[in-house]
Amino acid sequence: MDAKLKYKAKKIKIVFFDIDDTLRTSKTGFIPATIPTVFKQLREKGILTGIASGRGIFGVVPEIRELKPDFFVTLNGGYIEDKKGQVIYQHQIDKSDVEEYISWTKEEGIEYGLVGSHDAKLSTRTELISEAIDPIYPNLDVDPNFHEKADIYQMWTFEDKGDGLHLPDSLSDKLRMVRWHEHSSDIVPISGSKAAGVAKVVEHLGLKPENVMVFGDGLNDLELFDYAGISIAMGVSHEKIKEKADYITKTVEEDGIFDALEGFGMVEKELHFPQVDIETAEGPLATIKTNHGDLRIKLFPEHAPKTVANFVALSKDGYYDGVIFHRIIKDFMIQGGDPTGTGMGGESIYGDSFEDEFSEELYNIRGALSMANAGPNTNGSQFFIVQNQHLPYSKKEIARGGWPEPIAEIYAEQGGTPHLDRRHTVFGQLVDAESFAVLDAIAAVETGVMDKPVEDVVIETIEIED
Repeated sequence: MDAKLKYKAKKIKIVFFDIDDTLRTSKTGFIPATIPTVFKQLREKGILTGIASGRGIFGVVPEIRELKPDFFVTLNGGYIEDKKGQVIYQHQIDKSDVEEYISWTKEEGIEYGLVGSHDAKLSTRTELISEAIDPIYPNLDVDPNFHEKADIYQMWTFEDKGDGLHLPDSLSDKLRMVRWHEHSSDIVPISGSKAAGVAKVVEHLGLKPENVMVFGDGLNDLELFDYAGISIAMGVSHEKIKEKADYITKTVEEDGIFDALEGFGMVEKELHFPQVDIETAEGPLATIKTNHGDLRIKLFPEHAPKTVANFVALSKDGYYDGVIFHRIIKDFMIQGGDPTGTGMGGESIYGDSFEDEFSEELYNIRGALSMANAGPNTNGSQFFIVQNQHLPYSKKEIARGGWPEPIAEIYAEQGGTPHLDRRHTVFGQLVDAESFAVLDAIAAVETGVMDKPVEDVVIETIEIED
């Protein structure tokens, strides 16, 4: 991401999101699990949020409302509410213009829709209309005279004429068409747009366009992209939108919004530490059977997929059967996995050394299973289990050093080897008290030259429960 753009992001005080194919997929309604995190973290940072949509507020699905945005710019800027339901701005279309529009649609032989602030109606129901409108507003009623009972803020065309359709001269100086679907256009006031609506909110807050970031994907976002300080197009956006965008992010399904905001430094990943609650952690269970007892270890394939695959495959092939723990240092760790028993051998399933897999969610706390190595990206078959029970630092001191608080607490209370973090790949964790007792018993054996046990500590076999 461009450094100049990241600098501009420091001025952002409010972020507006389109709904369809931005916050959610229009065809399936899928909303990424990261979206609530985005709204929560922006709120915590004091950054306001808003919805900027061609939808009416009645068409904002419950899942989006539950995000609790600060503002709803709806109907392409025609109707705006804050999170308390207070109207910030509204602009109705003159009834005479609505009536003239309806007359024109009849002359053109096309159908129409009428949109109020909190409801909408159709002139009729056809397959073409249903295909266009139902993904946005399912089950709208038919009422061609809705304008006689309610103020109208926006209208629709339903047709297959595309860009060849134009409003008559008598209306074109008051209304304009904004294409949003291959079979439909929004008919909005000539000055109406998402950009105009967002500008009303910005004015209401005493902010400037440079304080605004917007996410969108469709043609009705064009003016908004011109207006905002930073404009971000989704991966599936219309080409004209991509051309105007300051940045193009991934698709909805690929967590595009979170990805972009993380790049700007406006949100951070929510970390989950499987070692903190090992009983609920998912993954294969490895049982290292030794002549001193069993070591039961939960493996973490999601965090270290290549490392776990290597360990599991070697274990199932019997590679570790009869291999000793060749290096044991009490109050530090026990190391094994080298068939030569020297600490100089061992091969991975990949036929060569393979790269480190460091995770922000795994650490060398007491009981951690980590890869032994001879430097960066030199993993083979050797591994160690952290045994140290004592650290001369408090939780506060460790956290101040940059470790997450839950991990700092474990280090302070249970021990570990934090100096090995980001140097050795953690890929498993002891799961029960019995395993820790075996670990401590092995660590307490008598050792001689090169920290090798006087009497062999043998891995009889390693069993894997997938």
